Amino acid sequence: MGARTLDVLPAWEDGTVAILSTAAGAPHAIPVSTTVRAGDRRLLLALALGRESLARLREDPRCALTIVAADVACTAQARASVVQDPMAVAAGVAAVALDVEEIQDHDQPRFAIEAGVRWHWTDAQAAERDAAIRTALRELARVAG
Repeated sequence: MGARTLDVLPAWEDGTVAILSTAAGAPHAIPVSTTVRAGDRRLLLALALGRESLARLREDPRCALTIVAADVACTAQARASVVQDPMAVAAGVAAVALDVEEIQDHDQPRFAIEAGVRWHWTDAQAAERDAAIRTALRELARVAG
């Protein structure tokens, strides 16, 4: 039995930690907190300019984003492109679009995902910056959509 696929990206709560996996060499996966749904098959997220993941995406745009949150368990296979470098709201951060080619649905009737990773910023300035980045990403999605 093959993996089930979704036609559109599901919705998830702001600040959900997703796992970005990149190609360009050995598999490389990092948690990201700024992922924004920018359409049925498009995501936006922010990466620091010094991140290895950003360098890998510039070299090879193939990637996957795994989202596990309340009632959501999927992996979006995508191609990445840098759409704003640097972002106006955050020096040292680039906005990256993921154009989704396939959405693997990991949900099954035998279990229920009740929550994703529970976390919070311990630094007030970092929390404000994270929120500002997600707001700017939503604006990018609105303008591009």
